[in-house]
Amino acid sequence: MCRYAMTSYKPHYACFDCRKTFKRRLFKDIKTGKQSDLEVKCPDCGGFMANMGLDFESPKKDDVKKWEHMKSLYSVGIAFHSCGCNGPGYIPNSKEKLIEYFEDLKVNYLKNIDFWRTRTEPTTKAERDKDNQRNWGKLNTISSNFKKEVVKNQEGIDFWLGRVREIESKISLIK
Repeated sequence: MCRYAMTSYKPHYACFDCRKTFKRRLFKDIKTGKQSDLEVKCPDCGGFMANMGLDFESPKKDDVKKWEHMKSLYSVGIAFHSCGCNGPGYIPNSKEKLIEYFEDLKVNYLKNIDFWRTRTEPTTKAERDKDNQRNWGKLNTISSNFKKEVVKNQEGIDFWLGRVREIESKISLIK
């Protein structure tokens, strides 16, 4: 168990317009009121604030370039959420690195599409058992019920095409 799980520390909210961050108690720690993450407003300008997570370290107020980068990260769904033990994982530190990160993901997703395009779908129980043993990781990504049902190649292709579209959408938001 995470040593921080017992300790409640406050998530950081950022206002990209004011270039300020504020901490806020967790909803479960608030006894009254019906606030949600969607209702967090900046105390300075009144605009909505972004929940950047527990491990967010804000840039200096006058570092406009870093604040723009943080806004880009948030716009594509990257924030600093974790339990505090291992950190939030890899966070690209520039626009170029962010695009490179997404391009690498896209290459990986395209390789997965190639797998599904070239895979021979099993037709017998023996073939299915062999496929399950050999490709369980790829099958499980598409269906957690892969041991009981045959995962069709088109399901895998559709899944990974969807992921490629998501990545392309994120890249277009950044550029």
